Amino acid sequence: MTSSTAFPLADPDLADRLAARLALVEERLRDAVTNVDPLADDASRHLVNAGGKRLRPLLTLLAAELGDGSRREVVDAAVVVELTHLATLYHDDVMDSAPLRRGAPAAHEVWGNSVAILTGDLLFARASATVAGLGPDAVRIQAATFERLCLGQLHETVGPRPEDDRVAHYLQVLADKTASLIATSARFGAMFAGCRPDVVATVTGFGEKIGVAFQLADDVIDLTSDGDVTGKTPGTDLRERVPTMPALLLRARAAQEGSSDEDRRLVALLDGDLSGDDDLAAAVAALREHPVVADTRARAVALAQAAVRELDPLPAGPVKDALVSFADALVDRAA
Repeated sequence: MTSSTAFPLADPDLADRLAARLALVEERLRDAVTNVDPLADDASRHLVNAGGKRLRPLLTLLAAELGDGSRREVVDAAVVVELTHLATLYHDDVMDSAPLRRGAPAAHEVWGNSVAILTGDLLFARASATVAGLGPDAVRIQAATFERLCLGQLHETVGPRPEDDRVAHYLQVLADKTASLIATSARFGAMFAGCRPDVVATVTGFGEKIGVAFQLADDVIDLTSDGDVTGKTPGTDLRERVPTMPALLLRARAAQEGSSDEDRRLVALLDGDLSGDDDLAAAVAALREHPVVADTRARAVALAQAAVRELDPLPAGPVKDALVSFADALVDRAA
């Protein structure tokens, strides 16, 4: 495994190629966020400089190995998906009132909400400029992905209607808000590497499923992680009343006839004042030990396994093996 990849790669040649192309993507990202305006430059560089896993461009580069991964368009596509992801983070952190991102103060904590939102818009503009060079099909795919990203955030913000199943609603939010861009990352890689349409469809389906699994794993990490590792205070989603799968499963259990006193007490705890660190820590500790956390993890693993089954039509080899390792790594992580 090279230090520039986020999961084990058994094939050293593949690892070296991906590491070299990721380094090029990183260079291109820094160029893309550069602005002549000093404020825009500082704010745009903020999250790039904070680092990150670069999972989306990595998936683009990996999927491209199913064809000709050396094409210039593949690197351009990898830059597009990461710029798009970074832009969403600026917006998400404002809407979620998140104080930290990648261990650093969120942009809105440094410059305020308006600057953070406008910086996200600037990054979307840079992504659009880059994707325009990839042709009209890429522009249409990017537009459809952007629409799903917005719908996911909209439906998360508004919440389910009274008649909606809350878990199903949440899974659709995850599909739109997270999985759509991960699916596009894989799609762009295979597409711009010249793969056949059936191969492009295969990796797109893989990305869609693994994207939901990835976010469910994040729900577990929010409760079980060490904040020093993730750069995020455990239970932040609980404090900000952001729906997560463990909390939704708990509420569903507590609403059932004959539910336990423990379930109802824990719901009352989550609905209480969690602004204090001690109160939040108590809520996190209680929920962490509840079976709904293990249930959420099991759902993430099952989705990752379903994503791997999407790869069945692909030929055996190091690239398919690496995609399987990618799926495993997304659900078996501490941050």
